[in-house]
Amino acid sequence: MENIRTKQAQNLIIKASEKNNQSIQFKEPQNGTINVKNFENLFKDIICAEEFIFSSLPSHNLSKEEAKLFTNYLLSARENIDSIMADFKIIEKNKDKFDISLLSSKTLFITTKNNFRKSLKKLGVDVQRIIVASVPLRIEDIKEINPKIPEPAMKGIEKKVEHIHNDIKRKIGSLNPEKIVVLAEDDLNGQLLGKRAEEEYNALIYLNNNLKELSEVDLIDMLEIS
Repeated sequence: MENIRTKQAQNLIIKASEKNNQSIQFKEPQNGTINVKNFENLFKDIICAEEFIFSSLPSHNLSKEEAKLFTNYLLSARENIDSIMADFKIIEKNKDKFDISLLSSKTLFITTKNNFRKSLKKLGVDVQRIIVASVPLRIEDIKEINPKIPEPAMKGIEKKVEHIHNDIKRKIGSLNPEKIVVLAEDDLNGQLLGKRAEEEYNALIYLNNNLKELSEVDLIDMLEIS
């Protein structure tokens, strides 16, 4: 059984790395350093893809949604293979084209404003992976942000807080993100959101006062570092 699983994984790696021979020229390997993170991610993708072999028995037919998930794993594996091969000069590193949708496909974003949501969408992030938290994640933080808020208003805000938590948990359950990133301005609201998201969801925090100017390069750097 283990040999069968190994061969299946090897076949998936081969398929994931296949490219049109007319569009790529392989060179002699040069000295380089193995990017262990890319190598680990490659096999994580292959293992996830391999699960579809067993879950789709005996026909191996996949629905459209299943096919999307399956091929996303293969595409991600291919990206990691290409990156490793480029590190050893077998292929040229593609510095001009990035697939933000693929790069962010395992991330859940929590942000504070619809404007930031639109910025992420414009850069190529799937809107299903973006949650707008218009209020803090804990009701007591409201008082810190606005000490003069009237008590009657707190009831409505408490409901909003509950809805945001439910939304986050639902997205975690359905999307199974590898990481959660808080993307917000570096103000009290963003700091409190980041603090609570880190405490409750082990989120990574990215605070920046120029989020309206967030570029593709900024987002790539953030996703690769985080």
